[in-house]
Amino acid sequence: MAELTPESLKTLFPEAVISARVFRGELTAVVQRERLLDVAKALRDHPDWRFNFLSDLTAVDHMPRRPRFDVVYHLCSVPSGCRLRLKVQIDEDTVVPSVTDVWPGANWYEREVFDLFGIRFEGHPNLTRILLPDDFEGHPLRRDHPVGKSKIPF
Repeated sequence: MAELTPESLKTLFPEAVISARVFRGELTAVVQRERLLDVAKALRDHPDWRFNFLSDLTAVDHMPRRPRFDVVYHLCSVPSGCRLRLKVQIDEDTVVPSVTDVWPGANWYEREVFDLFGIRFEGHPNLTRILLPDDFEGHPLRRDHPVGKSKIPF
């Protein structure tokens, strides 16, 4: 079985991996947005790693940093027990490819990130609000969302 290391990821995806490192025993790789789907499919289908489970997908708003957002994918290989965190760094108006064709469980995660951060996922089958009312203005987990100004009807 091929060992999953920052170097092995950079070797397998030399044009896609921007950086990779291990911190506190967890491997994180930052990949180019344009290559996200290629990397996701290859990791899912790799004979040694088989990252067949997306355990979580979220975002982090790093305002005022540019690029502003990290879209974070927590992957798990059920057969091998390996874990991997992928990140894609984007600015406010950048659209991210949907990974719902790779991991169907991404459907609701991507909708949640859209709802709470306003990040759009290209190719998503139903990118609509999932938690907040349709008429809710803004995206409450963005750092520039006015705290305490939104009327919450529930």
